[in-house]
Amino acid sequence: MIKISNVCVYCGSSPGTNPHFIEAARDFGKVLAENKINLVYGGGSFGVMGALATAVLDHGGTVTGIIPEALVARERALSRVQEMVVTRDMHERKRLMFERSDAFVALPGGIGTLEELVEQLTWAQLAHHKKPIVLCSIDSFWSPLLETFARMKAAGFVYNSGILDDVISNNVAGILPLIHRKMAAAAAEPVRT
Repeated sequence: MIKISNVCVYCGSSPGTNPHFIEAARDFGKVLAENKINLVYGGGSFGVMGALATAVLDHGGTVTGIIPEALVARERALSRVQEMVVTRDMHERKRLMFERSDAFVALPGGIGTLEELVEQLTWAQLAHHKKPIVLCSIDSFWSPLLETFARMKAAGFVYNSGILDDVISNNVAGILPLIHRKMAAAAAEPVRT
């Protein structure tokens, strides 16, 4: 089995209105810690992201927070993490999150979560990376986005539609198995010269 060392998780800096979002974040934090996978995340202590990082730490796991200096006070950077990287801006933050991660997971979140997720999908479509991307659709949170993706594919705007295949886990337990399947499939692809 291919080793996963670091997983980047995009998620909301607020808790949202559904308590299942926080529960899922806590459950996934425990999963990461139990599997000795370092969490790479946005560095804040609030909302879904704070619940996720705190759960990783509470279960003996490791966390790397990457946060722009402009958000350190506003999102209250989580001081308990093993590593906190403060960047000049969002562009540097996103680059470092990409470089330090083997896979990407999107839990429920807002516009920032969506923007970071779509950037990774765009880079995958352009063949800049083959890192797995998984959307954890707690209580069908990502269903409207999937419908939009389906319309884009049907209209001929997604030319590498394989990047949108097998990207959904409806629960936390399915995330790591899906990442492993996607990593194995990417490793089995022939090398293009």
